[in-house]
Amino acid sequence: MTGLASSAVTVSRRAFLGLASLGTSILSLAGARTAAAQRKTTPAAAIDVHAHFFPEKFLKSLAEEGGPPDLQVEFSASGVPTLVRGTVRLALDVTYWDLDKRLERMNGQNVTMHALSLTVPMVHWAPPERGAQLAQLVNDAMAEAHTAFPDRFVGCATLPVQDPALALKELERVAGGRAIRGVYLPTNVGGRELSDPALFPVYERCQALNLPVLLHPVTVIGAERLRSYYLSNLLGNPFDTALAAASLILGGVLDRYPRLNVVLPHAGGALPYLWGRLQHGQTVREEVKDAAQRPFGQYLRRFHYDTIVHSPELLRFLVGLVGADRVMLGSDYCFDMGYERPRDVVMKTGLGAADREKIFGGNAGRLLRV
Repeated sequence: MTGLASSAVTVSRRAFLGLASLGTSILSLAGARTAAAQRKTTPAAAIDVHAHFFPEKFLKSLAEEGGPPDLQVEFSASGVPTLVRGTVRLALDVTYWDLDKRLERMNGQNVTMHALSLTVPMVHWAPPERGAQLAQLVNDAMAEAHTAFPDRFVGCATLPVQDPALALKELERVAGGRAIRGVYLPTNVGGRELSDPALFPVYERCQALNLPVLLHPVTVIGAERLRSYYLSNLLGNPFDTALAAASLILGGVLDRYPRLNVVLPHAGGALPYLWGRLQHGQTVREEVKDAAQRPFGQYLRRFHYDTIVHSPELLRFLVGLVGADRVMLGSDYCFDMGYERPRDVVMKTGLGAADREKIFGGNAGRLLRV
């Protein structure tokens, strides 16, 4: 037994080192396989560029000091704010302003970051000084959210664009910080189109600061005919987005500011499906011939688009039209016309992994510089 035991432990140094090296290789291979498995199962980073945010102070200001004539904000006894427009009442979910609860929901959606944005009523309806005060309140709340959770929230600045001088002043105030990574504008300003030269200084400064402009429909066209069946949203929003984009093209804004980035909501609205008609108009109608320097279709890639189209087939069409590098994740958080699980529509398109990762977060990360 002694001899057997002795022979069992008599191993040359060279053999021992060989065995150790083999063991290390096996462990390294196992570790690599584990890492590969994690890469396959861990979701890609997701940045939601269409995620709305109502700071509580903003809502209380509207309730106490008044909002736009057609919209009221009421607080229930339990403190739940409700938006009231005519006969329509919308009780707001607590995650519009409660960041901890919002993060829980984002985690459940596998969404890494929200680019926070104020939605209707924005601030352009107010007298200029009040609009500037409200914008400052909203932008400061976004900065607070970013400071508390820098890897989860950035902001898209609200500006009092009814007074371009005040808008520029607020833009300069927020542009130097890390929180604000874009500017949020309505698709029209009190009925004035986005091609209004009064807005050119705002576009010029956004271009210089490398801040993308994200749009959202307000006071949509044809409202008197869209009152039934919620068509003001179902049709009005995508139509107004197309009108705003056409105004930026035909009004010469994109030619004047060639490095200005513009993000269209709702997958570009009606624009991706009507650009051919608009381009044909350039060839046959005097009103349009000299309105832009290039054929209309050549401007499609000047825009970025979110994914809110509610159809994998149409989303794949959009990607084929403008390229996967121009499309970014959006949810319309947290309205019922948005996505509760914003990744799903992208997964259902059949796009390859590289394109999906661009849409989930790569494109937005580059545009917002996060």
